[in-house]
Amino acid sequence: MSVFLSRAILDFFIAFGIVLGGAMVGGVGAVLSLQPPTQTMLEVADRIKIWALAAAIGGTIDPMRVIESNVAVGNLSPAIKQVLYLGFAFLGAHMGSELVKWVCSSRS
Repeated sequence: MSVFLSRAILDFFIAFGIVLGGAMVGGVGAVLSLQPPTQTMLEVADRIKIWALAAAIGGTIDPMRVIESNVAVGNLSPAIKQVLYLGFAFLGAHMGSELVKWVCSSRS
């Protein structure tokens, strides 16, 4: 498997896991604090998406620097790879959020 595809898959599942795990643990916290877990899980899943995206791509702004520096000199291949990594991470975070919404709506 290519390095690009391996990293893209990892970025997807890291973001997916952060959203799903954060929402589930948030639901446990809601139960312990006597709040409605379904509503808390939905709110956490929506709020944590951007953080899942940032964590999946490395937690820093280095990918943005790679895009900027490579586009500035006309080398588009590394920039396109970074944009695709961002896309895979976003897709993972969004799929995690949608899964939480789906599970919470089927329980209501």
